[in-house]
Amino acid sequence: MMFDGFTLERIDTGEATIRVRHGGNGPPLLLLHGYPQTHVMWHLIAPRLAREFTVVAMDLRGYGESSKPPTTEDHEPYSKRAMARDCVAVMAKLGFERFRVAGHDRGARVAYRLALDHPQRIERIAVLDIIPTGEHFRRADMKFGLGYWHWFFLAQPYPLPEKLIGADPVFFYSNRPNRQTAFAPEALEEYVRCASAPEMIHASCEDYRAGATYDFALDEADRGNKKIAAPLLALWGARGEVGKWYDILAIWRDWADDVRGGPIDSGHFLAEEAPDETYAALRQFFA
Repeated sequence: MMFDGFTLERIDTGEATIRVRHGGNGPPLLLLHGYPQTHVMWHLIAPRLAREFTVVAMDLRGYGESSKPPTTEDHEPYSKRAMARDCVAVMAKLGFERFRVAGHDRGARVAYRLALDHPQRIERIAVLDIIPTGEHFRRADMKFGLGYWHWFFLAQPYPLPEKLIGADPVFFYSNRPNRQTAFAPEALEEYVRCASAPEMIHASCEDYRAGATYDFALDEADRGNKKIAAPLLALWGARGEVGKWYDILAIWRDWADDVRGGPIDSGHFLAEEAPDETYAALRQFFA
């Protein structure tokens, strides 16, 4: 059974209603998922972390069974700044003013924005298989464009990607490379169920539109002017693309004072493809 012993609830942040699972004892640790997943991506790791931490795993706004607020022309409601506000509100309502955070993919982008915008809240941060959004766009070349083509497809103006994905969402979400083998069947079923809803298709496109506009502008404004104060762990999949394209630790050292980390023998989905190694790295860092 996934998340055995965890409590499931919905928390109103004032801007969105967030689906949250929490359990365990010890220092608070927030877990944030990537695209096109939900908090379920942590199902192989969260119960083990809950032996030593109070683990909180949430669906980002727009994803899973969290609400999908109306968007605006500047896409701010789906910016990582807005999602970070949800994180602060969720943790505060659970009684945690300061906490540790780990994020994968889109969730890692929320995590580093959270650490930049709310440094007093974050004790330690782990980012899985990313470099900052602004760094990706600044370095964009043919390899990035072909490898991460969905960044540019999902960011196209409404309703182009929504209509194309909506024509066959099961095919779009479940038949891209690695997904049939990376995910447990019950996890893949959850992802496809949630991601097939028209509301989530639209919200996830808004997430990427925000990434190419609002989030990029925030990163550019902070570049060289603001650094992450908390210790930062960067992990990436040795068989994925990000580590092949970039010197990940060198890039993060431009954004944080205390950076450590390395590759995991995995593809992009570390927590599901290599749960033992990912758990061990996170536990050692957060403990």
